[in-house]
Amino acid sequence: MSQALEDLLDLLDLEQIEEDIFRGRSRSAVVPRVFGGQVAAQALVAAGRTVPADRPPHSLHAYFLRTGDPGAPIVYTVDRLRDGRSFTTRRVVAVQHGKPVFGLSASFQAYEEGLDHQAPMPPAPDPATLPTSEDRLRGYPHLDPGVVERFVEARAAVDLRYVDDPPFGRYGTPREPHSQVWFRTNGKLADDPLLHIALATYVSDMTLLDSVLLAHGRGGWAVGDVVGASLDHAMWFHRPFRADEWLLYDQESPSAYGGRGLGQARIHTRDGRLAITVIQEGVVRVPRDRAEGGGPV
Repeated sequence: MSQALEDLLDLLDLEQIEEDIFRGRSRSAVVPRVFGGQVAAQALVAAGRTVPADRPPHSLHAYFLRTGDPGAPIVYTVDRLRDGRSFTTRRVVAVQHGKPVFGLSASFQAYEEGLDHQAPMPPAPDPATLPTSEDRLRGYPHLDPGVVERFVEARAAVDLRYVDDPPFGRYGTPREPHSQVWFRTNGKLADDPLLHIALATYVSDMTLLDSVLLAHGRGGWAVGDVVGASLDHAMWFHRPFRADEWLLYDQESPSAYGGRGLGQARIHTRDGRLAITVIQEGVVRVPRDRAEGGGPV
């Protein structure tokens, strides 16, 4: 296990300070605010700590309410909404400096047999044939070295491999609003379904809005032609998976309008099982001095 993954797992091991109240810390992010995937994963762990281990999450719905302060602890309060025979529902509010910064609702289910069908896995190259995220990032001479180092540090716990150039790697010309990445943790994990789901939740916020930028030839905050932030996030966990084994994150954007962009995605295991569906909307704004055209100005 890499040191970065050990550090991330330590962040997800929340401190319980009272019944149904937990406290978490933050780690370095690409931008000077709490990474949305981190707070979502921590909130899900807080909810899961109040649910029997044989009921993993099957869905979550969340809103990012305020910018998180990476220098301050986050307190997670869990509300036990329902404990049914098959389903358990929890609501979590994350608070910093006396104000809510994030809200999550999650539903958990005991395993049961049922109907079974799925969308097929899209074609994608073998992850072993693709450069690592670090190698790809260091291969873009137009990126500021400081930006590259922040990306590398923030993603060190995850082996994330782009199938094609990310928005900031080749920008200025609109492309199809579709992107793919393979990912897995940089090390093996314990056999805890909640942990694997929390880590997939963490990674799911890294690249989902890339397809919005691709459609307009924008490079994103890394090159300064777009500013943005996550607004809401929803995930459905369909089938068991391991976050320490390769997962294909197939992402697309059906719409951008009114300063917002929508991303939707499916996550498949390497052997083709549909594991997760993800939908996220985010703020996507073009600075006034870069409103005309796409790419560098």
